[in-house]
Amino acid sequence: MTTTPIDVLQPGAAIPRHRHDAPYAAVVLSGGYEEAGDGGRYLAEPGDVLIHAAFSAHLDRAPGRRTLVLNLPLPLLWARFSSRMRVDDPDAVARLAERNIRDGQALLLEALISGPEGFEDDADLLAKALSDSSPPPVSAWSREAGVVRQTAWRRFAGAYGTGPARYRVEARARRAWRRLVAGWEELSDIALAEGFADQAHMTRDVRALTGRTPGQWRALQHSFKTAAG
Repeated sequence: MTTTPIDVLQPGAAIPRHRHDAPYAAVVLSGGYEEAGDGGRYLAEPGDVLIHAAFSAHLDRAPGRRTLVLNLPLPLLWARFSSRMRVDDPDAVARLAERNIRDGQALLLEALISGPEGFEDDADLLAKALSDSSPPPVSAWSREAGVVRQTAWRRFAGAYGTGPARYRVEARARRAWRRLVAGWEELSDIALAEGFADQAHMTRDVRALTGRTPGQWRALQHSFKTAAG
């Protein structure tokens, strides 16, 4: 029997911003906590399922209640981006996963429904803008939002555990990585489409995020295709 991957968050626990290379789903079984990451900022409650795409990053803050979270792996490219969803019977998923994790994963993916939107404070609206394919400079966003730039930066860092510039860089590198492993576009075309100064710039950012260069990821693609053939 495989041990069910359940995490326990004690009241008042705070987990600093960290990254997960492999995608997974966090199913809230009881309690609740705040998460802020590349998918936005949410107050997760029982039945919520926080989907974490590959190479996602987030922080967690637990309020004054003990929280149980079931973590289930996801296929590498199943989630295009991190998001909040729900499942009507999280305990059924947990019971099945206790017997067989793959069966629990299959039930979860079959039962997922759309979840509610997250917070929409200034910091969260800025996070959405920075995740866009054509993100604005923080100064331009601040002027349009009527927020002093330094105030916007401070609120964002306090909510998300990192500065706007790093958040934007990681979002762009994540989009580029997904394009290069999901298809066969030329690397130079991906770099241009995602707004990198050049292919070398994309290579640096993708390697910093994933630990591998775009060329190395492409080599893995070829090896997977050869093995499957």
